[in-house]
Amino acid sequence: MLLCNTARARRMCFAHSLFYISGRTQAIERKVDIIKDPDGNKIVFIHDIRFKGKRSVDWKDVEAYLKQYVGECYDVLETADKIYIGKNFPSEVKGSEDTIKLRGTNAKAKANATQKIPQLIACATNKRWGENKKEKHKADAKYGWYRYTTRFALPVYNGNSVERYNIFRIEMLVRHSEDNRLYLYDMVNIKKEKETKHPT
Repeated sequence: MLLCNTARARRMCFAHSLFYISGRTQAIERKVDIIKDPDGNKIVFIHDIRFKGKRSVDWKDVEAYLKQYVGECYDVLETADKIYIGKNFPSEVKGSEDTIKLRGTNAKAKANATQKIPQLIACATNKRWGENKKEKHKADAKYGWYRYTTRFALPVYNGNSVERYNIFRIEMLVRHSEDNRLYLYDMVNIKKEKETKHPT
């Protein structure tokens, strides 16, 4: 049975404080998971590069990693939507049209974003709806599709030290199934937005 534990989701997503990052570097003694940029956007910080493929990402490894989330449910804090992780999510991320076309930095960024699925869902914003137009999804997306925008940061290393973080925007693609639940289907349309110094 899929359960959505709101209190647990909040503890997972906000185990660390939200810090405001201005245009200048700030010295913060501990690592943080989530910060706010000057525009008020929440950014999920990913401190480790788990998927390091020099030429390409091994998406089978990503698929295996994602299986830990199957059966979980996380809240979007802005809307209170409950997003379930179904059994098809790992394979969809591995083999989706969006994933297949990715190369280089964007492919590596999408793969490593999978480390923070609960936080990315919690910080998602800008919810919008679209009609389902594909016959193959007439049941699992019977009531259409939702997209949410979320942001995350990945480290860029200079030797063994983090030189900066690249900030990415990505869309959480969610299907509204015939059981009237929302399921995370894929993460798509990734785009690098900027670079920043980082809290440590």
